[in-house]
Amino acid sequence: MNFSFEESDQAIILHNMLTADAIKYFPTSPGVYLMKDGSDKILYVGKAINLKKRVSSYFSKSKDSRYQIRFLMNRVIKIDWIVTDTEKEALILENNLIKEHKPRYNLDLRDDKTYFSIRLNPAEEFPRLTIIRKPVKDGARYFGPYSSAQAARDVLKELYRIFPLIHYPIESCRRKNRPCLYYQMKQCSAPCFNKITQKEYAVLADGAGMFLSGKNSEIVKVYREKMATAAQREAYEEASRYRDLIKAIEKTVEKQKVANVGGNSDVIGLIRSGDNLQIGILFIRNGLLMGNKNYFFSWELDDNEGLFAFLNSYYNQDVIIPEEILIPRSLEETKALAEILSEKHGRKVLIFKPQRGEKLKLLNLAEKNAENALKERLKAEEESETLLQELKDKLHLSKIPKRIECYDISNLHGSSAVGSQVTFIDGKPCKGAYRRYRIKTIDQSDDFGMLEEVFSRRFKEGNSKEEYPDLIIVDGGIGQLNALINVINNLNIAGIDLAGLAKSRVERDAKGIDVIKSDERVFLPGRKNPVVLKQNSPHLLLLARIRDEAHRFAITYHRSLRNEKTLRSVLDGIKEIGAARRKALLQKFGSVNSLKRADIDNIASIKGITAEIAEKIKKALEM
Repeated sequence: MNFSFEESDQAIILHNMLTADAIKYFPTSPGVYLMKDGSDKILYVGKAINLKKRVSSYFSKSKDSRYQIRFLMNRVIKIDWIVTDTEKEALILENNLIKEHKPRYNLDLRDDKTYFSIRLNPAEEFPRLTIIRKPVKDGARYFGPYSSAQAARDVLKELYRIFPLIHYPIESCRRKNRPCLYYQMKQCSAPCFNKITQKEYAVLADGAGMFLSGKNSEIVKVYREKMATAAQREAYEEASRYRDLIKAIEKTVEKQKVANVGGNSDVIGLIRSGDNLQIGILFIRNGLLMGNKNYFFSWELDDNEGLFAFLNSYYNQDVIIPEEILIPRSLEETKALAEILSEKHGRKVLIFKPQRGEKLKLLNLAEKNAENALKERLKAEEESETLLQELKDKLHLSKIPKRIECYDISNLHGSSAVGSQVTFIDGKPCKGAYRRYRIKTIDQSDDFGMLEEVFSRRFKEGNSKEEYPDLIIVDGGIGQLNALINVINNLNIAGIDLAGLAKSRVERDAKGIDVIKSDERVFLPGRKNPVVLKQNSPHLLLLARIRDEAHRFAITYHRSLRNEKTLRSVLDGIKEIGAARRKALLQKFGSVNSLKRADIDNIASIKGITAEIAEKIKKALEM
């Protein structure tokens, strides 16, 4: 069902008509509504327990004065709705529609790949700890989240000192001639060479799991009992090992921060500043404050809607779900979300606003963290705006370079040549706008010609001019800049500032003794002499960072193509290896050398590759 309006310039008048008349035909049941513009493009997708009541709120006199609501509603020409039987069905449908259409005014929370978890699978013969990005339901235990791989590695480093578990798959360890270096460092108990029994190893693995779960007092109690039992049997070496474990655990626990609450909770803080919405999460696991994460959005609707949109988007990802989610506002629509998360988690999940006690203190702490994060962001944006204004003045640009693109070429004697484009917006990398170009028309070493091909493809007719940069930087001197100027002129593109950033040169003085390093130079169209910015100035550091990022991006792509080419030539004789399996091998191992070092079990762990195929791969690599 839908109500539509034909003329966009009559939108405000027609909204009033919708409020007075047509709204009464909206159903009062649960469902999803889709707000569209005059071209039938979906602007916003929402769900409601009562569609009529929810949609009416956008047009009520008490709310239509809010700038952020008017900003959206002045563009809405049509509202469709889909009725569902339950609120839960509406929430699932809303998620699917947002993923499919990516509406402009829905909260844009892309899949966050920065979270890591520690995995321990008790079903393995000798369980080991691994760092993974996404937990899956495979019977293993997952601990986290950790905001970075480094944070997770730091935890593992500490754990291995206390619980010397194996670092690699047991089969690969058994193929070696002697225990690895970790055994010598007392960070592995070497079950592969029978230095510890499977039963004794299981005690270590259980201890690591309990430690990661925050059950430190239980571990100490168990280990004290085992130490006493070993001493009674006069197994003094075993008893001393438990004594050392107890001391290591107690020493480590002293360093950990306690949140003074039990259980697992995510604590959500929310701060608004104009159209800026900052949301922070504190991760509480077994009473310990594990870490935090902050998100920043440009959000034009009300705070409650923004908070629910965040909860819905964030927990719709592959993240570890706690038993409690503490939120700063009471929301009417969390029941269906809690039900979905409970099914996903396998245990009951509560979403609520605490009213008193330690949990309220944690909520206040989360809001303070979000507030500080927002202040830091706004300060950084202000400094970035000042920096870009100064860069405009120093380079005599026509406008402030809010969007900067930089290009580079990478090739080896013309082989597997590639071009890269990196994009910085407001002085920060926008990786979603990075582009890679495989050179198609030139098969020899000709950087100028390759740059021309890249520029022609980037600025070809049909590409959106709205996304054209304010400033283009090319890695190189006057030659590379002239190549850029020629392409831009041939394509009749105007309004873009151009520059070439040449690396510093190393020269000898007149006597040929002392080495002199020249300044980095910025070449500009129509100017014979380059602009020399002060060394280590923020302006030069920004340009150099952009140039170096373009170089890194080009090198990475070039290396991946060479690795793919090499891997293809090595595996061409194996009929079971097609493009999909070759790609999977390259993604996991990165290069032929890494694949050569891998054992059969590791290769066979890739989906679609059996142990038999893995053996053929190993034989092909050994030839």
